[in-house]
Amino acid sequence: MTDQQNVQNQPIGRAVPGWISRPLPPLTAMTGRFCRVEPLVPATHAADLFEANREDRDGRNWTYLGVDGFSELVSYRAWLDQMAAGADPLFHAIIDLATGRAVGLASYLRIDPANGVIEVGHINYSPRLQQRPAATEAMFLMMRRAFDELGYRRYEWKCDDRNEPSRAAAKRLGFTYEGTFRQALVYKGRNRDTAWFSILDGEWPAVRAAFERWLAPANFEADGRQRQSLAAFRVQPLALADCINQTCPWSGKPVSADSLTLYKGQVVGFCNTGCRDKFEKAVGDFEAALPSPSR
Repeated sequence: MTDQQNVQNQPIGRAVPGWISRPLPPLTAMTGRFCRVEPLVPATHAADLFEANREDRDGRNWTYLGVDGFSELVSYRAWLDQMAAGADPLFHAIIDLATGRAVGLASYLRIDPANGVIEVGHINYSPRLQQRPAATEAMFLMMRRAFDELGYRRYEWKCDDRNEPSRAAAKRLGFTYEGTFRQALVYKGRNRDTAWFSILDGEWPAVRAAFERWLAPANFEADGRQRQSLAAFRVQPLALADCINQTCPWSGKPVSADSLTLYKGQVVGFCNTGCRDKFEKAVGDFEAALPSPSR
């Protein structure tokens, strides 16, 4: 990016015309195909979360969080009451739509409306949520609210530099590593070097497109397994040259480069995104109606 210069010929940042402070995140739910992310209500969510966290037998989920795991529901509920009482961090429960139960936590924090900066953190996915489509979708829903609904410019992810799973998750989700702040915190009686990651508003359209393609019904087998990884959609965007058809199956019109999808590992094209979405919904409805392989 070329620097702009002021009247003294000094380099300065690019102009941000018409910028105004952004709204705070609303206290409303975000609903996807696999999960719903909703403001934390301890009276509603505590029992489900406590039960889901009990499946983390050795407590490794809590190693890099600010508190240790809880052995009793009463103490866990008291901690959730504390967390839910404030507006920053703004805690959310993640609800598995298949069961209707809370299976994880995440929050917005360090919310800076004046500069359009917001962080996601305090993420605690129980074993019932880990490595499932809902886990990825929850992060997508929170990003989409920050960028598309609220108009923030910068979305942050920070973690203990030694937390390799968190670093890998940030990279998979499309964040850019920015560096490590050495001796940034002391928690649980030990040092924390903090790794910083971010997604910027200019990067969001490509990140969002990868999420949308990954989450599409056509990307999942009948048993729920993914056909293509999220990283594959991000680093290898679908190309018109790889399309197996030249005309739209719905309209017969020429295929458009911005209306491609994957079906059983092959690139299929449509004349517009409406036709593409219609196809993906039809595939999803068909596969959802198939008997489970276990039956």
